[in-house]
Amino acid sequence: MNYIEHVGKYFIMLGQVFKPPQRLRVFREALFREVEQLGIKSIGIISFISFFIGGVIALQTALNISDPLIPKMLIGFATKRSIILEFAPTFCSIILAGKVGSYITSSIGSMRVTEQIDALEIMGVNSLNYLVLPKIIATVFFYPFLIILGMFLGIYGGWVAGLLSNMFTEIDYIAGIQYDFDPYLIMYALIKTVIFAFIIATVPSYHGYYVQGGSLGVGKASTQSVVWTTVLIVVANYFLTQMLLT
Repeated sequence: MNYIEHVGKYFIMLGQVFKPPQRLRVFREALFREVEQLGIKSIGIISFISFFIGGVIALQTALNISDPLIPKMLIGFATKRSIILEFAPTFCSIILAGKVGSYITSSIGSMRVTEQIDALEIMGVNSLNYLVLPKIIATVFFYPFLIILGMFLGIYGGWVAGLLSNMFTEIDYIAGIQYDFDPYLIMYALIKTVIFAFIIATVPSYHGYYVQGGSLGVGKASTQSVVWTTVLIVVANYFLTQMLLT
């Protein structure tokens, strides 16, 4: 199947997804379930990776500032900018693409190969709306909170790394965090996060919904969904940076 056909089927899928839910109570239950599966259960890995990556960024910045004329406050400034601009919105989204994307594809793909989706269609249920829309809403509205948490823990991890290594002082690091604070950069990161969250929810859903070939096909579709979700996040990141920062 060529790429143009995939793109066409993807947008046709979105047209079915964004129809009004048939039963609000069932939809609400599905939404809360997806918030737990896709959002709350991702807090641990995002917190862990953000904390240690923030420490690594701070230490590497400190190691590369060897000139005594360069103020140490630049360590905190560089850590803050690196985490807010790229690490938290982009790198965390790529991590979520692997964790959440494979889960979405395998869960929907398993329903497809076991004919559960066909049963929903026979009962007159809009299966795409029922399966995909709660995932989109859960990721788009919950992931910005995850990314804000990642920003905080990343900057905090840099502060802890400075205390443990004695490579820079707490005062210099905090001064660097406070220096030249631009609230628009956080808004820029959150805009990217919302778009990345939409990609994370819809692209794996597409691969899972149209999977073929039984359980082997589900595994293949899971791999393809993670690859394409990551590629689309990277490409979207480039164009969003061009539009929002230049």
